[in-house]
Amino acid sequence: MDPTWTGRRQAGRMLTTKRTTFRHPRGVARRRRRLLGSLSAVVAVLVALSLNAPPSLAGTTPTAGGTGPVATDTTGGWNGRIDWQACPEQPDDPGTRCGALRLPVDWARPGGETFPLALARRPATDPAARIGVLVFNPGGPGLSGVDVALTAASQLGPDVLRRFDIVGFDPRGTVRSAPVRCSSELLGQHPSLTPANAAEFERLRTYNRQLRDDCRAHSGPLFDHLDSVSVARDTDAIRAALGERQLSFYQWSYGTLIGQSYAELFPDRVRALVMDSVMDHSQGVREYFRSGAASNEALFHEFVTWCERNPGCALHGRDVPALYDQLMRRADAGTLLDAATGTPLTWFELGFATFVNFFDATWADLANMLLALERGEPASLASPMVPVDGDKDLTEYALPAFCQDWSLPVDGFADWNRYLDLSRAAAPHLRASPLAVRFGAICLGWTATNPQHQLRVRTSAPLLVLNGRYDPATPYDGAQQVVRQLGSRGHLVTYEGSGHASYPRTECTRRQVGAVPHHQNHTADRSELPGRPGLTGRHRHGDAPAHGR
Repeated sequence: MDPTWTGRRQAGRMLTTKRTTFRHPRGVARRRRRLLGSLSAVVAVLVALSLNAPPSLAGTTPTAGGTGPVATDTTGGWNGRIDWQACPEQPDDPGTRCGALRLPVDWARPGGETFPLALARRPATDPAARIGVLVFNPGGPGLSGVDVALTAASQLGPDVLRRFDIVGFDPRGTVRSAPVRCSSELLGQHPSLTPANAAEFERLRTYNRQLRDDCRAHSGPLFDHLDSVSVARDTDAIRAALGERQLSFYQWSYGTLIGQSYAELFPDRVRALVMDSVMDHSQGVREYFRSGAASNEALFHEFVTWCERNPGCALHGRDVPALYDQLMRRADAGTLLDAATGTPLTWFELGFATFVNFFDATWADLANMLLALERGEPASLASPMVPVDGDKDLTEYALPAFCQDWSLPVDGFADWNRYLDLSRAAAPHLRASPLAVRFGAICLGWTATNPQHQLRVRTSAPLLVLNGRYDPATPYDGAQQVVRQLGSRGHLVTYEGSGHASYPRTECTRRQVGAVPHHQNHTADRSELPGRPGLTGRHRHGDAPAHGR
């Protein structure tokens, strides 16, 4: 999961075609570049996996422009056609094409209302060497796969571009694909995500119901069909419209839930699946709160260790846990102020501002922020509240998408406090996972249509899972659970370091994962890859070779 929709600014501009409206967000460029910078290594795995694949699995080669093949083998017998055109963002690019595929709002009623799903494709440059289609989903929830496809050509190596069609799409309800809309005024009235009493708890639950009704009224029936299973069925419709028998995938963060759903629904249509920073969709509500809290507390201790060992840390030589506890007590007393605004910060807002620095292990920035808060000086703070300028688009989608995928029942204020107590026991300093608290709060009163369950994947395709040992959004123990559920086809590669998304971290992560296909017949292959020196507290042994066990 990506924090860009919870506290970072995102500008955008509207671009229109006669078929659908395209929105071009720019504020997520830094994180997208970090993702794309690692994709050549990812695809090296997929290329290697295909070398011995039968030619019949390569699919058909779509034409460079115009209309692709008519689908004849997709969900519910759905027949779709993509009208490829020049991309508004890249009108002079002769290779990349954009299009829209009309799909059912409700896959249980394929004859009902439809919506346009936006996608982009760059065909393989060497049709004779073409392997097939490589589909990207960057997660969020709510980030754009079209943007990934539009920029991937400048980031990927020539062998990747030669062998694969690069395809990305904006999931239903996002960006260019009939985006969810809610009242800006109502979004701006969000009550506290950490209610202090039963009355505030009921106020939050009432607000959630009002916001849900408002967004549904503004968005239409698609609002009730944004779960990952529906997106997985959309993905298979894309496969059929492209004339492919199988797809290869690179899924990141929340996008891994879509990959898991696709592998469950269409196991024979997966050629290879890479899941980086994986979501464990088998967790119950107690484990969801506990696991997230424990993972963030472990990251806090990584930061503390780094600060102890690095004289450049603004808090070097200080008792950092004691300082942090003092800031938390000031937040409880209402005396911890945001110097820029003069408003008090809650313990949750302090925790969220800390959590954002965990994503890229920006320890120096975190130390500077804590020191500024201690001194009452202006600090760079990310807010957990919504919306924040352009983040509104991502927020509107993330609310229903997550709450339709996750059942997090809370019976009342006393039950809510029990989950917070459980979190605090696992995270004495951080007190909780900000993501768990945030989604637990915004999903109060929702009924999930795609609730958690044990994975049931029966495929011969290789399923590669990557996860950091210290990941703030997708805890490592969740990755272990996912690999166990995947069985003999699942492989776990561990990055022994801190941050969210593993591939971009070191040369070792990019190099060693390429060896995983050679071990694809092992029932429980695991590789440990060292962390980046200076950015993780405990693993300072450099870019040493990985080892399996």
